[in-house]
Amino acid sequence: QVQVAESGGGLVQAGGSLRLSCSASGSSFSRSIMGWFRQAPGKEREFVAGIHWSRGNTAYADSVKGRFAISRDTARNTVYLQINSVTPEDTAAYYCAVDRYGTTIRMESFVYDYWGQGTRVTVSS
Repeated sequence: QVQVAESGGGLVQAGGSLRLSCSASGSSFSRSIMGWFRQAPGKEREFVAGIHWSRGNTAYADSVKGRFAISRDTARNTVYLQINSVTPEDTAAYYCAVDRYGTTIRMESFVYDYWGQGTRVTVSS
């Protein structure tokens, strides 16, 4: 059983920052790529950022480049998403996902095998 859990969401003022965390645990599961997605009210889920677990290379959606930063701590089995200069458009539920066998970071949600329940970020103007 693989468990993915996000934390760190909440209410933040526009222009502020916050850091989301994602821990993934389970008995001997493979994790090749870790990704962050978000889903705003009334919109489809969209890729935000991804990181290759062993190599550490990253990828970002164009809409967040320069403001979001994904990182990982392999010793803690945790992935982070640093969000800076937030705007009301960043208001969404943020989800962490695991792609077990991918070799490249993909933006399509269907390639990810395990998902967390999400953590909500609300940006006030």
